[in-house]
Amino acid sequence: MLARVESATIVGIEAQPVVAEVYVSRGQFFFDIIGLPDAAAHEGRDRVYAAIRNSQYLFPGDRTMVNLAPADIKKEGPSLDLPIAVGILAATGQLQADSLAKCCLTGELSLDGSVRPVNGVLPMTLRARDEGKERMLVPRANAREAAVVDGIEAYAVDSLYDAAQMLENEFTGVQPIVPSPEDLDLEHPPYGEDMGDVKGQPMAKRALEVCAAGGHNAIMVGPPGAGKTMLARRLPTIMPPLSQAEALEITKVYSISGKLRGSSLIRTRPFRAPHHTVSEAGLVGGGTTPQPGEISLAHRGVLFMDELPEFSRGALEALRQPMEDGHVTISRAQAAFTYPAHLMVIAAMNPCPCGHYTDALKPCTCTPHQIRKYLARISGPLLDRIDIHVEVPRLAPEELEQFAPSEPSDAIRARVRQARGHQAQRFAGTAMQCNADMTSSAVREFCRLTDDVASLLRAAVDQFGLSARAYDRILKVSRTIADLEGADSLLVHHVAEAVQYRTLDRKLWA
Repeated sequence: MLARVESATIVGIEAQPVVAEVYVSRGQFFFDIIGLPDAAAHEGRDRVYAAIRNSQYLFPGDRTMVNLAPADIKKEGPSLDLPIAVGILAATGQLQADSLAKCCLTGELSLDGSVRPVNGVLPMTLRARDEGKERMLVPRANAREAAVVDGIEAYAVDSLYDAAQMLENEFTGVQPIVPSPEDLDLEHPPYGEDMGDVKGQPMAKRALEVCAAGGHNAIMVGPPGAGKTMLARRLPTIMPPLSQAEALEITKVYSISGKLRGSSLIRTRPFRAPHHTVSEAGLVGGGTTPQPGEISLAHRGVLFMDELPEFSRGALEALRQPMEDGHVTISRAQAAFTYPAHLMVIAAMNPCPCGHYTDALKPCTCTPHQIRKYLARISGPLLDRIDIHVEVPRLAPEELEQFAPSEPSDAIRARVRQARGHQAQRFAGTAMQCNADMTSSAVREFCRLTDDVASLLRAAVDQFGLSARAYDRILKVSRTIADLEGADSLLVHHVAEAVQYRTLDRKLWA
């Protein structure tokens, strides 16, 4: 007898439909799984056999063949255990379920028949909905992420026996998982930090406000203890709340990475701060079974790289392509996997090995050669891709004694949202979402210069030796500063502020 059970497998960041075709025929005992299963999926034979026997069902003593279709897509992981087991029960007549064709199943089986959580349930649920399925059966630990998808009912299963009973009884008396209002509340993300906690540093706060408003990258340079890390950690709190589409994009990345179990929709902008010992594969993604790296885990959020010169040269240079393209492509012999990487890179570093080269209060103990060697770890092309360079000096004693909170994140975020609103209107109907996304043609269209502004820019190019890329990035930052003021055209003071954000690298690296 033949049975078909719908499921899905993860390819890159998306789910692809998979049908577990189970055929049981007379013959000597034989059980195999075909259709390009990887080692974990192929080992499912033993898990399925034990789970069926330990769930009050009989495993067929005949020839049992399972085909995972389509056969040209590699199936990775144990998520097909549950659909294979249900298919065997249906093929042997132990399960009569007319609703099986309208359902999609996923889950790893334990030897005792219980269902364990798997990765990628959110993209699987989205794919099942798009394929016209009405119900999704998932492990209980994955139920909250499946429940946030509209248009399909998500049911939590604890064991193979529970799944079979739900299907046979047509879900009578079983209620689908319903997300709580808090799970879907994107307007009030649960940040525990606030920009008002930061003492002093008005220029750095202003620079981060511009970053948040336009989606720009930034680097902060200053002595140890000046507040660079504290500022960076509070950057997500002044960024606009996530849209529904952005939240789903981020949650899909975390779902396939196995970092979402027991949680639902991600409501806060990601903040990733990898240690400087991270490998190139850990940063960009990859591995034998490709997984998203820190760059993709920071999608729609912030990738904070503290002690930037301490990162390996390979890891730093690997940043350049994602910063330009907004995605990461990992190529393997049989396939290429593309992960999203639309993020803001915020870097922090000391100006020299001892950290006090620009410190007015503590003398630097480094030699000129040591300083040049330290700064040379950051390549010119990478610096060119960072829009805003800002110095974060040591706080003065009177600033340290300040107890009154400074401007809170809510007030800054309101200005950022207003600026992003102008950009949404400007880029309506295009793939661009913020000023940092502007192409060269978009810069020419939306950053028109008056004679006095053009004269200022020419002088800046001559004085600082700016590249064509730096020239465009100054215009993008100028456009963001104008948006924060609600100005339609670029004025001299907008461009002057943007130019000053490109002078620190000339001061240190020149």
